[in-house]
Amino acid sequence: MITVGILTVSDRGARGEYEDKSGPVIQEMVAERLEARLAKYEIVPDEIELIRNTLINWADEMGLDLILTTGGTGFAPRDVTPEATKAVIEREAPGLAEAMRAESLKVTPHAMLSRAVAGIRGRTLIVNLPGSPRAVQENLETILPALPHGIELLQELAGASQRHEHNCREGLGG
Repeated sequence: MITVGILTVSDRGARGEYEDKSGPVIQEMVAERLEARLAKYEIVPDEIELIRNTLINWADEMGLDLILTTGGTGFAPRDVTPEATKAVIEREAPGLAEAMRAESLKVTPHAMLSRAVAGIRGRTLIVNLPGSPRAVQENLETILPALPHGIELLQELAGASQRHEHNCREGLGG
């Protein structure tokens, strides 16, 4: 079973002035579609060091398979989630962010303003999602089909490489 952490990045949410609506959307989707177990959920302010330290802790200490952040990916001066993520990942996974932006561009030209990134720290996949519930749902819909296989490869689960090779031969990507 995939273990997931959801990190909502929002100054107002962290102060209790705003009810997080994106985190619950993520939780519902990963539970239903990935049959994943929510191991950690937290709301933090837009503080780069706090975001960075949380990501490190969840990846290194808790050993989560997947961390999904929501919020802090735009152009506002306090939107620092991508910078915090880049500071902790060891390898980028640009295809995930590219796919989300490409699909979102079919809905809104504002998708070009997303600075979301995705990458790998150890055996943990970290993906930045936008802050709005609707955009979270649309973006997660785009990448969900690829996540289980990516996590299998990270975890070096038995048969993952063979399934990867088969999918590539069948033209299913990978």
